[in-house]
Amino acid sequence: MTNAARENPNSTLELYEQDADNRPPFILTFAEIKLLSITGVGFFLDAYDLFIINPVSTMLQYRLYGGKSLPANLAGLLKASANIGSVIGQFGFGYLADAFGRRAVYGKELMLIIVATIFCISCPTNDLSPNGSLIYLSMFRILLGVGVGGDYPMSASVTSDRASIRKRGTLLAYIFANQGWGSLVGSLVVLVVLACYKHVMNDLGETSKVDGVWRIAVALSLIPAFGTLYQRLTLPESKRYVEAQHMNEDTENLKEKKLEPSGSEDGVDDNPLKKKAHFKEFVEYFSEWRHAKILIGTCTCWFLLDIAFYGINLNQNVVLQEIGLAGQTGTAWEKLFQISVGGIIITVLGFVPGYYVTVMTIEKLGRKVIQFQGFLMAALFLGLLAGNFHTFNIPSFIVCFTLLQFFFNFGANA
Repeated sequence: MTNAARENPNSTLELYEQDADNRPPFILTFAEIKLLSITGVGFFLDAYDLFIINPVSTMLQYRLYGGKSLPANLAGLLKASANIGSVIGQFGFGYLADAFGRRAVYGKELMLIIVATIFCISCPTNDLSPNGSLIYLSMFRILLGVGVGGDYPMSASVTSDRASIRKRGTLLAYIFANQGWGSLVGSLVVLVVLACYKHVMNDLGETSKVDGVWRIAVALSLIPAFGTLYQRLTLPESKRYVEAQHMNEDTENLKEKKLEPSGSEDGVDDNPLKKKAHFKEFVEYFSEWRHAKILIGTCTCWFLLDIAFYGINLNQNVVLQEIGLAGQTGTAWEKLFQISVGGIIITVLGFVPGYYVTVMTIEKLGRKVIQFQGFLMAALFLGLLAGNFHTFNIPSFIVCFTLLQFFFNFGANA
């Protein structure tokens, strides 16, 4: 580190904030595309694994309960299990990333997702009772959720560490946009696999073969997971993170020299790059109200948003009933196919486009404007849906719900 940097540590980090590229922020370089292909897969898998439980739970009705509804308590546990694990993963991996560095931790959350997915598709439905099968799946989906939750802070921090200020919001918005693609591809996969099983399920009447459909649909998520695992495990630390660690070490060494004028016998620090979570500094930083209010405000906004966002997207059957695609008529295969088509419609209408409007405008409008108008418009359309849920005709419901999904993602969720 240079003497100038030692005198003014912040000047060193400012070098990594500079960006001479004058192109619009949403136009990516090859290095940025490569980075997003590694980190974005995590968010893709997050949405794929979280939301595919909707069609899977419907398939389990036919595999385990003869077409009858799942027990309400176990159905709730099955759908919420990944989110429960996600909370654990976000705190756990977020702490570990600061304690040991991004490189030491990144990729481990993906390994956890892979292991949990393998256990899920290995569910012994023939040996367990129907309720036992749901409990088995719920337990390993909690483990899956830990990996999914761990990916949120890891992929976001790995990207932001390598982004200039001018493009940081855009790159993070690009990452979050992969959630839309994960949900869409999940619906498409279910549709394609169901089409492959049409003869055996619909023509031959072997409804129990749906057991293979949900296993294949879930297992296909392993392809992108294995495809990016090596890149994650070998991704080097960002220059910004390494420089920040050196700054912390220099600050600590200066404090120690003031307290202990005589150094070690050989004059060399035994472990100059100790990696530890600076919990004390975290507490000191957020003990100041000007910092704490930002953290509290951000967390509260995202918490309130996710109540509505996940509440709707994990219970899509209610929405599908209103647009006539809840699979209430026809054979078991035809019902499942209708539900899959409905899932694609819901994702395409508003869900994916909202993310990319954020990508195009975040550096122009700013974070605050997008979040404020997103909350305002989402509240408006939620109010319209709540007040007219049973009186809207199908076109009106679709338009209102599409705009709601659009402003979820052209808003606080991105």
